[in-house]
Amino acid sequence: QVQLVESGGGLVQPGGSLRLSCVISGSDFSRRLVGWYRQVPGKQRELVASIRSDGSTNYADSVKGRFTISREDAKNTAYLQMNTLKPEDTAVYYCRSSLPDGTWYYWGQGTQVTVSS
Repeated sequence: QVQLVESGGGLVQPGGSLRLSCVISGSDFSRRLVGWYRQVPGKQRELVASIRSDGSTNYADSVKGRFTISREDAKNTAYLQMNTLKPEDTAVYYCRSSLPDGTWYYWGQGTQVTVSS
């Protein structure tokens, strides 16, 4: 059973920054696809960014140039650096780990990010 634990959420003013972390248990972290998603009440969960085992990344258009996803395989950890935050970035952010083809995925419990003055 793979377990994911997110941290780093909180309240930040517009224009501020946060870094989310996701620690993922299991011995095969280095080969897994990791994604950060977010969800607001009444809306579907959406992909924010993802990173493959080779380091290739993918971003939603709404966060390109502001967010950076990375991974540190030695620590079984993925990160989401969020800069120039906007009120519309407010959401619960979830980490997801899967096989490279997207199957056998697991979710974390989520961490709240609130951008407000």
